[in-house]
Amino acid sequence: MRCVAFCLAILLFVEPAFAVTSPQEIDPRASLGVVQQWIYNYRAKPDYGHIPAAVRVLFHAQTFKEPENAGIYLGFIAGAIASNPAKAEQLVNSFFPVPAEDEWVIVRAIAFSGVPDWRNLLRKIAPKMPGRQVMINAYLAGTLPTLTEIPLEATEPGAMDKFKGFFTKNPFAKDDKKIKMQQTFAGNQDLLDTLWGYYFATGSFRPILRIMAMLPWSKSRDTVDKLTVGSMARYTLASYAVRDTSLREYLRSEIKVQPENVKVPLTEVVEAADTVQLGAVRKDALAAVEEMKAKGSDSRRNLDFWGQVGVGAVALGCVSAAALGAVAIGIPCVIGGSAGQGLLSFWEKQQE
Repeated sequence: MRCVAFCLAILLFVEPAFAVTSPQEIDPRASLGVVQQWIYNYRAKPDYGHIPAAVRVLFHAQTFKEPENAGIYLGFIAGAIASNPAKAEQLVNSFFPVPAEDEWVIVRAIAFSGVPDWRNLLRKIAPKMPGRQVMINAYLAGTLPTLTEIPLEATEPGAMDKFKGFFTKNPFAKDDKKIKMQQTFAGNQDLLDTLWGYYFATGSFRPILRIMAMLPWSKSRDTVDKLTVGSMARYTLASYAVRDTSLREYLRSEIKVQPENVKVPLTEVVEAADTVQLGAVRKDALAAVEEMKAKGSDSRRNLDFWGQVGVGAVALGCVSAAALGAVAIGIPCVIGGSAGQGLLSFWEKQQE
């Protein structure tokens, strides 16, 4: 089986040396699984010349049809752009033509890349994507945040702000609830995927530091979102560190410099990776899920808590169970965000 996969990889990625500037027809039979494995192994053996072929397979396979499930691939493209700033424009141009419905990927990948001249690069590419001008303008104006600008969680209003709001709000006005459009790592599971994709493309530990900052949430009983993302962060760090020596050593070196609330779960991650005891991490996360099901959150230990959480609570149980290798826990499954196609597909491969 490994031989077949290797042969497929060779057939898929063999192309002329000028591949970065010359698009190639995509074989409809090309395996997305081969590209996934290639992405996972990329940091160990960078293959910059074949990135366009890999990205075209991702577009051809409709990987970005559901944006919330595409974070790991978006992160890889952003990291690929960042990995060679001098050739960033050439690389981005090699992705075209891009399906109109997927042009948002190019816009966001450029903004998330963090290359020093990303705004000018976005302006140069803009004429190729007239249908995405609103999104482009939003990134250029700073109303949409780049990956490094997205906060870990939303800032809660202080006591003074709440006090002012009490007197300035019209008590007779209808309370028109608006959708919260602010992106946070606590509220968007796909952003965790995006960080991993960026790491795979660059081998940089900057996204790893961001992931480590989420570890305290694995001990949190405050919100469903935090527990979900924190558990995913802890499990993925341990899972990838098992096979990635440099990552494992980096995590070990960070134990002595991280604050206490990060140090405790990070120590657990390193111990699980050193001793290859991922099952212990899974069991602990599932126990946390069961505790929240039984007691509710620390901040809302009351009878109407689960009624307010609604489908989010069900999603947590299913996401955590699926991600942690124990789907059959007796509750309905509503899988969304990164757990559907992104991280889980990689976790499954690493468990083989």
